[in-house]
Formats: sequence, C-alpha cells, structure tokens
Amino acid sequence: MEISTLLFYAFATVLVISGLLVITAKNPVHAALFLVLAFVTSGCIWMLMHAEFLAIAIVLIYVGAVMVLFLFVVMMLDINIDRIREGFWRYLPVGLLVALVMVAEMAAVLNKPYFQLAEVPQPAAPAATHSNTQELAQQLFTQYAYPFEIASLILLVSMIAAVALTYRRRQGLKYVNPADQIAVKAADRMRIVSIPVEPGVATSLSPKEGE
Repeated sequence: MEISTLLFYAFATVLVISGLLVITAKNPVHAALFLVLAFVTSGCIWMLMHAEFLAIAIVLIYVGAVMVLFLFVVMMLDINIDRIREGFWRYLPVGLLVALVMVAEMAAVLNKPYFQLAEVPQPAAPAATHSNTQELAQQLFTQYAYPFEIASLILLVSMIAAVALTYRRRQGLKYVNPADQIAVKAADRMRIVSIPVEPGVATSLSPKEGE
C-alpha cells in the first residue's frame, strides 16, 4: 500500500471522528473547535488529490474567517445548553431517518454496477507546469460563469440584508452620529469659564489654619 493511500485513510478517519464529535459535543465551543479540525483535515485530503487551491481556500476562508466568527459569537452569547438539549430526543428518530436515507443514497451512488457502465480511465499525472488554480478559474469564468455570477449576487444580497437588519433603530440605545463626531472642533469640546473667588473661601483655605 502506498503512503498516499495510508495518509488518505488516516485523514479520513480523523475527519469522520471529528465530524461525529461536532454533533455530539456538549460544549458549543468544543463543537466549533472540532469543526475546525474537520476543515483542516479535509484540506489535507484536498492536498492529497493535488487540489492545492481548494485546500488553502478551505483553511483560509472557513478556518481563518468563518470559524473565528462562530467562536466569537458562541463565546459572546449566553447560550442555554440545557434548553437546546430539550428537543434532542424528540427529534432523534427523524434525524436518524434522514441520516439513513443519506447513507443509502451515497451507497447507491458509489455502487459501481448501477451507476457506472464502463471503466473510467484514470487521469494522467499532472505535469510540473500544471496549475490547478488556472484550471479552476477557467472553468468558473467559462463553463460555470452564469452560476458563479448568480452565487455572487445571492451572497451580495445576503450581506446587504444582514447589514440592513442590524442597522435598524431600537429604543433605549444610545446612538452617536459619526459625521457629528468628525465635524466637531476643539472650541466646541472645551470652554474656559472664569469663576470669581469669594473672600471667605480663600481665607478658610489658608495654610496657617491648616497647620
């Protein structure tokens, strides 16, 4: 058995175990960390498949951005774990049924006699000058140009919707206009006031009486 095959089975085992721990971990922070491990392991599997761009993309985007955001949200919110677990056993039969259907579909797709009529030729080894990033870009902007543009438009609309939902005015909150803060001047922030000193106050604070 080749070393690449051994590495694939090792990474696949870690990926499956970390995926199971994501849905069985009691602490949400631990679940998010196990999901980070699953993403990194899947990136290693992409590296074994000579898809370097997808491997570095899943590490930078999902681990470096998305999961960091998830961890901040989980740690900042006061999540009631007991309340989340209330419906676990109630929806467990439905979840198991959906999982069995998904496993059956994957087994049917991977079953060669039903979905593969002939032997698929193995692709040749990529040349030293071969670039997966160039091939992926060529496929995205030629054959899949319209789906790529539609997906980017959907993401743009979702970003605008998220900003619009958080921008609404709520009662009881202090609001500061950034334009007013920038336009303020030093003369508006400080004012020198001349206060006349009363004779009685000056006499009572004399050093001789303090001694």
